[in-house]
Amino acid sequence: MPASGPPVLGADEDLPAPPRQARSLASRKKLLEAGRSLFAEQGYHATSIQEITARAGTAAGAFYTYFRSKRQLLIVLMNELLERLSSLNLRPTGGGADVRSGLRSFLAAVFRADLEYYGVVRAWQEAALTDAGLGRMQTAIESWTNARVLGVFRLLQNHPSARRDVDLPAFARMMDRHFWSILARGASLPKRDFGREVRTAADVVYHYLFRDPPQEHSKPR
Repeated sequence: MPASGPPVLGADEDLPAPPRQARSLASRKKLLEAGRSLFAEQGYHATSIQEITARAGTAAGAFYTYFRSKRQLLIVLMNELLERLSSLNLRPTGGGADVRSGLRSFLAAVFRADLEYYGVVRAWQEAALTDAGLGRMQTAIESWTNARVLGVFRLLQNHPSARRDVDLPAFARMMDRHFWSILARGASLPKRDFGREVRTAADVVYHYLFRDPPQEHSKPR
């Protein structure tokens, strides 16, 4: 698996340093939580700083103590998500004979880890469409996540039933984009539909990377 950590977004954005006092840290955390929930409900452009401060229960001017803009708050939230993603264990376990079920369980666990950040992904993708700076950051994110997905697929190829004649890099890029699409829609999808999408993604991975086990036919009487 790739050992490098996630890209640090906004390193040249003049982000205010996080406060040290407990009270200020709590206020900043409330603003981040309010932004995260509102982005999930309304998206990026439809959410205002005034709504974020009202949801957080802080004075309107307090926002600018911790963030210079709504865009900076989004960058901080996305950095938090990338740190969480970097801590996930992406080594599938328990391969055994039932690889398909194992893949379903593995992906379900990965997607469950960041439920509260799905709205952040939605807002990020929305904002990056019209913000060239965020677009460049998105390119760095995709480079990192592509490498991680490719690393998982290479591990899976150690299984005896894995196919050898596949284009792993191209498939990793395709599935990485699809995984981000699932994350972006996760905040609005009903739980059952979300679970169905994750299972379907696992099945796509299985059918591309593995050979189906031979069917046992009953002997004629």
